[in-house]
Amino acid sequence: MHRLFVALRPPPAIRDALALVMGGVPAARWQDDDQLHLTLRYIGEVERPVAEDVALALGQLHGPAPVVALAGVGAFDKQGRVDTLWAGVAPHDALATLHKKVDQALVRIGLAPERRAYLPHITLARLPRSAGVDPAIARWQAEHAALASAPFQLDAMILYESHLGRDRAHYAPVARFPLGG
Repeated sequence: MHRLFVALRPPPAIRDALALVMGGVPAARWQDDDQLHLTLRYIGEVERPVAEDVALALGQLHGPAPVVALAGVGAFDKQGRVDTLWAGVAPHDALATLHKKVDQALVRIGLAPERRAYLPHITLARLPRSAGVDPAIARWQAEHAALASAPFQLDAMILYESHLGRDRAHYAPVARFPLGG
């Protein structure tokens, strides 16, 4: 089985800027540079023939390379417990359009459509269940609420395979699909 997702990779200067805000929450497992991405569509576990169909479908998509900027930070929670810290990106329109194109292409090859609302973001940290309600999380959000960057271009979609390890997930690029031009 192949555990796949489609993402956009921020340029090195943006990843460097994100690294500067990663810290200050003791329980957080901060992402490594090679984990920083903006997910367009999570696919999940599929057999090899489906993975090949995914790559073929993505290779036929065309569209402009989105131009976005970092725009604040936030957190996702499950059942009242923060489990993810993230950096926001804006504007959302071009990303939402690209997400929809990817989703439609994957539905055409037989995958289920995405049911969750799409919120473009770059995950910065994961928090364990044991973190509970940590005042450091609110402090981190307040300190970095004004996170911003100059606009930057996301010039390719990347099909990644995720390998879950004991310490963290490892993401291996499977195929790269240029955007724009």
